[in-house]
Amino acid sequence: MAVEADKPGWAANVDLPALLKEAGLAALVMFGLAISIIGIRTVTITGGLGLEYRWDWVAFSVAVVFAGRFLLALRRETRSPAKRAEREVVMDRIGASVQKAAKVAGPLFIVIAIALPWMPFSNRYIVDIATLVLMYIMLGWGLNIVVGLAGLLDLGYVAFYAVGAYSYALIAVHFDLSFWICLPLAGLFAATFGVILGFPVLRLRGDYLAIVTLGFGEIIRVVLLNWYEFTRGPDGISGIPRPSFFGLPFSRRVQEGEQSFHTFFGLDFSSMHRIMFLYYLILVLALITNFFTLRIRKLPVGRAWEALREDEIACRSLGINPTNTKLTAFAIGAMFGGFAGSFFATRQGFISPESFTFVESAVILAIVVLGGMGSQIGVVIAAVLLIGGTELFRELEQFRMLAFGGAMVLIMVWRPRGLLSHRDPTLRLNDTPKGGTS
Repeated sequence: MAVEADKPGWAANVDLPALLKEAGLAALVMFGLAISIIGIRTVTITGGLGLEYRWDWVAFSVAVVFAGRFLLALRRETRSPAKRAEREVVMDRIGASVQKAAKVAGPLFIVIAIALPWMPFSNRYIVDIATLVLMYIMLGWGLNIVVGLAGLLDLGYVAFYAVGAYSYALIAVHFDLSFWICLPLAGLFAATFGVILGFPVLRLRGDYLAIVTLGFGEIIRVVLLNWYEFTRGPDGISGIPRPSFFGLPFSRRVQEGEQSFHTFFGLDFSSMHRIMFLYYLILVLALITNFFTLRIRKLPVGRAWEALREDEIACRSLGINPTNTKLTAFAIGAMFGGFAGSFFATRQGFISPESFTFVESAVILAIVVLGGMGSQIGVVIAAVLLIGGTELFRELEQFRMLAFGGAMVLIMVWRPRGLLSHRDPTLRLNDTPKGGTS
């Protein structure tokens, strides 16, 4: 007991051997993984393939994991519950302040987004990245309806994304319909699949719901991969028509008697015209998704989603039908996923099942969770960090996804409920009677 008393205050209740053992086990696991992932690499040599051994990289990764695990465990043991609760309160206040500021600065952000392609530093690469980020913002807002508002853990959201993309591609290629006709049809088909998914999972919740939705997403991908006569399987669908500006195509050559975008407006042909049009198109679609979500949250169905998220039993006791509530959440969330899928198809001009793997669902779900479930501005911040931020690590090649995963781990350790987990009440009740006194 005397030895314990002589220890410094921060180390009084710390079992140092246990922390070192925990860090050593983590380093041992990393050593086993690093040997095959990092330590041995195939390289092209004269006459075939050879092996390159990088044991210094293995040692570095093991040392980083050991130090990181030790510091994390030390922080866990030395941080008091009171300080932890105080930090959560501070972060919640920051989240509330950011959300309030976003409501005021929202129009300014929209103006900046509109002016982005015309900025002096803007180029095709920046506009392409901004288009990709906006597409994931739209997907995040669509999934936020299911996960953030209704509280239904969906790991197969990429299935609706794929249904929208393939619906647009098949209709546009075989029936020669314009983008503006195929877009609502793609959303309708995706919403139908959302209802189809909703029926079997009405009685499930939590992990069981996540497993079923994950299976649904894989079923859609396998069907797209194997139904060759309909979807062309792994070959994909190419030659998907590009969208036009109210009938004016963005092409250099047009048929006799027709006009293109640049000839109609008397401009020199530039490939940036189509790039900028796609950027503004996804910007409008994302803003419509945001406006719709903000409005529907204040309607009875939106409040029913939030009641279902908080407590399904209490939701039933209030006379709310959980069946219809879940179906509307799945259908509306899937509809916006279908819209984003149709945009992805027309932007790429080619789609295949490899574009709709579980990794896509994981990324979209990570955007919603890390941003703060139910937070619209949180989805924007998370999408910018996770999608736009990974472009900063493009030069790292195979370590790009490692940096992505490491950033996610740090955020979840530092802020498990998401960056902006503060939730403002959708409806506030005034306890003060109209007479003036309570």
